Amino acid sequence: MVLRSSSPKWPAVPDYFHDWALVDVETSGLRPGRDRVLSLAVLTLDAHGNRTGEFSTLLNPGCDPGPVHIHGLTSARLADAPTFEEIAPQVGALLSGRVLVAHNAQFDYDFLAHEFARVRSWVPVSRRLCTLALNRLVGPATPDLRLGTLAVHYGVPQEKAHDARDDVRVLSGILRGSLGAAEQLGLSLPLLECPPRQDYRPYIPKTPCPYRNPGRLEPGAELVQGMKVAITGETRVSREELVARSVAAGLNMMTSVSGRTSVVVTNDPGAASGKLLRAATEGVPLVDEPTYVRLLGSVRPGLAKGVVRPRRAAPVPADAPASPPVRSAPAPAASVPAQQTAAPAVPAAAGRSLAGRRVLVLGGTHPQAAEARARAVALGASAAVNLSASVSDVVVLPGGEADRRMGRVAALDLRVHDAAWLLAPATAETPAPAPGGAGDRPDVAEVLVRGAVTDLPFTGTAWTVAATWRQQTACDVDVVAFAVDAREQVPGDEDFVFYGAPEHPDGTLHLATDGPTEQAVTADLERLPLEIQRVVVAAAIDGAAAFADVGAIEVTATSGVGAAPVARATLDAATTERTMILAELYRRGEGWRLRAVGQGYDHGLADLARGYGVDIAE
Repeated sequence: MVLRSSSPKWPAVPDYFHDWALVDVETSGLRPGRDRVLSLAVLTLDAHGNRTGEFSTLLNPGCDPGPVHIHGLTSARLADAPTFEEIAPQVGALLSGRVLVAHNAQFDYDFLAHEFARVRSWVPVSRRLCTLALNRLVGPATPDLRLGTLAVHYGVPQEKAHDARDDVRVLSGILRGSLGAAEQLGLSLPLLECPPRQDYRPYIPKTPCPYRNPGRLEPGAELVQGMKVAITGETRVSREELVARSVAAGLNMMTSVSGRTSVVVTNDPGAASGKLLRAATEGVPLVDEPTYVRLLGSVRPGLAKGVVRPRRAAPVPADAPASPPVRSAPAPAASVPAQQTAAPAVPAAAGRSLAGRRVLVLGGTHPQAAEARARAVALGASAAVNLSASVSDVVVLPGGEADRRMGRVAALDLRVHDAAWLLAPATAETPAPAPGGAGDRPDVAEVLVRGAVTDLPFTGTAWTVAATWRQQTACDVDVVAFAVDAREQVPGDEDFVFYGAPEHPDGTLHLATDGPTEQAVTADLERLPLEIQRVVVAAAIDGAAAFADVGAIEVTATSGVGAAPVARATLDAATTERTMILAELYRRGEGWRLRAVGQGYDHGLADLARGYGVDIAE
């Protein structure tokens, strides 16, 4: 497929007409709320791409500036700069009523949200657009989607990387080129609703319990560090003080009750609270507040959790042959009571290969489309869920002719086939890739079938598992993650990240929402405690819809912001199921592996979470 690398005119699609506020921040670290903004640039454009305003400044954060070797901003250089409070009204006026645009927009938005919260205000925007997410949909012919790489692709000169003022100028050129490419593909912009929020708070460190769970509190015995404790009902001592004293004693304070809870503290054991009902079901012992306070006076030492040792990449001889990623059959499923949907048997034409091709299937029933995608993958191709510049072939099943994307497919001169193309014998001629199209840049990510496993190379950076689904999906899909131990249970509440608690307190696990149909879980595998054996990434549908209504979900694994995918899988075996385990990151010796799972369940997220030791309210 041939797309112009840049567009001389601003797109003419009315749906793309917005007032824009392009933002870039340089920060003292990577944790919004804990770290601070050191440099800020804002560039405003009208609905037709005309510049209407510009502002940039260094900021005095009142703290250590962090990685000076990256941003070059020393304490001395920032000493005379204004504080954020001084420039907040001017920045707020530039942002107000506009769509915030940034590359990796959640990062910039969250930092601004916390800075505004510090001055008792909020970010005055209601929607944002991530140019990284937009280009993941566009799929340009680039080795990765980093800012510098996209600048070259869209013909934008980059003068000084990690300089907020230059980066926001580069971003304006990338936005123009990206919108032009999206217009050619007929894409809906991945605008994300982010209404003004007043609930951001400065970062308050919460240290996860450093001790292993020793089990239940036995009658007459002492508390042991690491025990999981839940409190329910009214307390004589304030709940905050009781929790603080418990944490100081080395106990693991939980907000829910599971089969691994050690004790529940209550002054009214006859109450019909959810925690007490679950405690009765699981046989968890109860103690009253006076008894618990007395036991807090002499808590026995516990067994510390394992600490991850830094792992160095093994040296590879210069003449050593490259080792292919390891694939293996899926391990036994986690012990969560549910229904698993079997993958269809897919015959492949022996000797024929579609390696490096991206195939989009349109039309057909859900089972028919799933079977066609599985056949394409069996032939070495990867299966796309949206029309993008990386798509090389389109398979049209019955009803697909009426798909709204067919007009774009024809205009882009893509190769179009019927279902028989995927069953053609090995002797059949396979069309050559179109000049300048996706075939000139074949998909190099390893394509994983359902249940397949691959080793993750050591990169020294966190790994991100992203899930993407069809743009026109009507129902809401929520991605979640569980960091579990060898018994397939979360050690603490904080080891479950979801829309309501998107980050682990120590920053090792993070959930990001980059668009209406894309969410991602990032895990800093090198910093996870040795107790954590795997990270389970799942998806749940809100309401009565099922995965047949969503269709295929594409899962990719990347290491680093904007990096090219190392592996991808398209999962669509689920039909009536409402939750699905998408993928697992799990330990294998000194390293980690990724498994594409695609295991669906008919129950909701609350039941799935309960199987991993978490109680949540639906």
